[in-house]
Amino acid sequence: MSMASEFKAFVMRGNVVDLAVGVIIGAAFGAIVTSLVGDVFMPIIGQITSGIDYSKAAYVLKEASADGKTPAVLIAYGKFIQATINFVIVAFVIFLIVKAMNAAKKKEEAAPAAPPEPSAQEKLLMEIRDLLKK
Repeated sequence: MSMASEFKAFVMRGNVVDLAVGVIIGAAFGAIVTSLVGDVFMPIIGQITSGIDYSKAAYVLKEASADGKTPAVLIAYGKFIQATINFVIVAFVIFLIVKAMNAAKKKEEAAPAAPPEPSAQEKLLMEIRDLLKK
């Protein structure tokens, strides 16, 4: 088997395609959550906390040089707070999706299967039993 045909067989398996779709949707969802946090939540949190702009909040370790050649050294804790909120939202949504999938799986497993129809031999034996009882 050539390398190209092996690669084609690998890529066309269902799990790989499903994984690729999941990664693409996850990246798009991540962008939506980043925008939601940065453009909606953080301005509200900033107003609640006396107008602090968390996207620019940082602790200066070393000032920038006067000639502008050396940039300032910062600990950008505002971006860290924003990334943490992004993570919490994404983790919560994933938790809800997994919880819904588990609930659907339980319902599927909980539905009892109908008992199998007795065979012709068993039906005949039941008739004989009923006749003997009479």
